[in-house]
Amino acid sequence: INLENAANQIESLKDLRGKYVLIDFWASWCGPCRRENPNVKRVYAEYKDKGFEIFGVSLDNDKDRWLGAIKADGLEWHHVSDLKGWQSEAAKLYQVHSIPQTILLNKEGKIIAKGLRGEALENELKRLLGNN
Repeated sequence: INLENAANQIESLKDLRGKYVLIDFWASWCGPCRRENPNVKRVYAEYKDKGFEIFGVSLDNDKDRWLGAIKADGLEWHHVSDLKGWQSEAAKLYQVHSIPQTILLNKEGKIIAKGLRGEALENELKRLLGNN
């Protein structure tokens, strides 16, 4: 995935190799996505310094709404979007047909889990990265 971030610069998923990466497909208009954000924030705060990163891929069409949701929800990780909604190249690549959808990659960039939310995400990160 190579998409523009909020500053109109290209960010590449492969630049995060060497870390466990959660690709988080979401959108500002997605209620379940927004309700999951506090949990994702909490898990990110706990594991970001232990080799965990998040690559948020928005399926928004409206840049202002996308950026507004990032700010309102206090999301401090990598965010990208091609602003093509359901026609997003990244969503097609990963066969995303509903959101929220998460895909966990290992340090080599291989998919090791899908659909991790809530307690399931935290439990998997504890297993991979420990509790300390």
